[in-house]
Amino acid sequence: MFPFAAQAIRQLNRAKLPVVVVTNQSGVGRGYFPESLVGAVHELMTTQLAKQEAHIDALYYCPHKGDDACLCRKPKPGMLERAAREHCLDLPRSFVVGDRYGDVELAHRVGARAILVRTGYGEGEIQWHSAKWPAPPDFIADDLAAAAEWILRQPK
Repeated sequence: MFPFAAQAIRQLNRAKLPVVVVTNQSGVGRGYFPESLVGAVHELMTTQLAKQEAHIDALYYCPHKGDDACLCRKPKPGMLERAAREHCLDLPRSFVVGDRYGDVELAHRVGARAILVRTGYGEGEIQWHSAKWPAPPDFIADDLAAAAEWILRQPK
């Protein structure tokens, strides 16, 4: 986890904004690692965040491979639609933060605002693929901390 992540999430928590993680984990479907490892990583993340007074409200993952016919693998909206049902989220008033264009595409599909962070794969996505993007993100942030600051400045 990046060192600034807990502080950024804590800011969103204090603003009473739900923080939901949706992640593709095709390594499970490909047999690279067991599903139990995904749970262990999520538990470690939860513990590390709690030590810094931050929390994730919900976490969803898709264990399927890209060529599986599931409805949950990003950029398909299945995980976000489930989160919206289970946590009374208003997706058009929500933000999707990610480091891949698929996260931006997911945001557009559900009517949310899209934020691409430069950390992780983000900088490469911008440098090598942005010319081909059908629609840009609403904001490009240096990292999750900058994304959280931008989110908190938006009109409610």
